[in-house]
Amino acid sequence: MIGHALAVAHRPLARANWDRLIAVGFAIGSACFFVGPFPGFVHVVGEGADGVVFFVGSVFFTLAAGLELREGTLRLGRWASNPSWWSAAIQFAGTLFFNVNTFDAMREGLTTQQQNRLVFAPDLFGAACFLVSGVLAYRAATGPESTMAAVNLAGCVLFGISALASYVVPSSGSVLDLAAVNWCTSLGALCFLTGALMLVPRKSTAFKEA
Repeated sequence: MIGHALAVAHRPLARANWDRLIAVGFAIGSACFFVGPFPGFVHVVGEGADGVVFFVGSVFFTLAAGLELREGTLRLGRWASNPSWWSAAIQFAGTLFFNVNTFDAMREGLTTQQQNRLVFAPDLFGAACFLVSGVLAYRAATGPESTMAAVNLAGCVLFGISALASYVVPSSGSVLDLAAVNWCTSLGALCFLTGALMLVPRKSTAFKEA
């Protein structure tokens, strides 16, 4: 989704379904990360189910990011050819870190050291990948794509703040700033959801013009 803000070339109609899958995948993943942090949602479904929601969301992120990387490679004809490809590739790597982070977060009985190593660290690496990807997309985007790139970059920044705030303080065993984690995760996911929804009509227009 982040790299798609740079993909301004018209695509053949045959790729419409792949593009829609990318948008839907990011939308579902974003929705999971949007509702997951809400305390009311956790109270209703329980911590175990809430952890599953985050993990499922990360899987949809990875599936969509993988399709985006595939499409970018086919469209450009080679690997590592321009900023849009690198943006998509780095974003894909970030989703893999989120897979690890959300999976380990479902484990019970982790010590403070284990939480920081298995949950906090991959979360931070994943957020860093998203931020780099978002910056690449924003710097290269022009015209209407600039708005989508800006929205996605805002989501990347919010995810980065959330990751930093999720550090578990050894002396207390508590998260550094739980409120910041929840708010920034939800708002960042809302930005990504908005970006995914913006992607659909832009693509539809491109197909009509192709």
